Amino acid sequence: MTAGGLLLAAGAGRRMGGPKALVELGGEPLVRRALRVLEAGGCGPLTVVVGAEAQRAAALVGDRARVVVAEDWAEGMGASLRAGLAAVADGAQDAVVVHLVDLPGVTPEAVARLAALGSPSALARAAYAGVPAHPVLLGRTHWAAVAAQAHGDQGARAYLKAHPVTLVECGDVASPEDVDTPEALAEVNLDTR
Repeated sequence: MTAGGLLLAAGAGRRMGGPKALVELGGEPLVRRALRVLEAGGCGPLTVVVGAEAQRAAALVGDRARVVVAEDWAEGMGASLRAGLAAVADGAQDAVVVHLVDLPGVTPEAVARLAALGSPSALARAAYAGVPAHPVLLGRTHWAAVAAQAHGDQGARAYLKAHPVTLVECGDVASPEDVDTPEALAEVNLDTR
């Protein structure tokens, strides 16, 4: 079974002061860091959804992944997820690990645990001390229904709540904290990543 990587990186990052895809951590843009984590975790092919500052974000991606522009990105994460799932539907992967650009604490080990479960019917998500979080593994059979329910900033949340989801403990190898502000970014400890 194959698990692709789907990175959502379209937001404007208002609290960050600009798109998080462009923000650097340790000299590396978050979009490149997240793609590196997906690839090192065994995902492929890789797709990244951009929106705000799309050209600049796409330039950072280069040929590492397929770039999809969510024209309605300002609607929220739901628009990005819909655009990403539509883009991967023409591929051969059985599932995708959906990752968010603002989660620098997610490691290749966490991604690999999810990717290992990749199958057309898979529905799983990382958990940290038993609390569900990201990334999320979506099998192909769920893509259309997830996309139909993805609106605003909800993404796959409503769908995941309504269906049995396998929780994959990742608290021993990763952390789920997002970086929404420059202050949160400054607190990220690169020594543990």
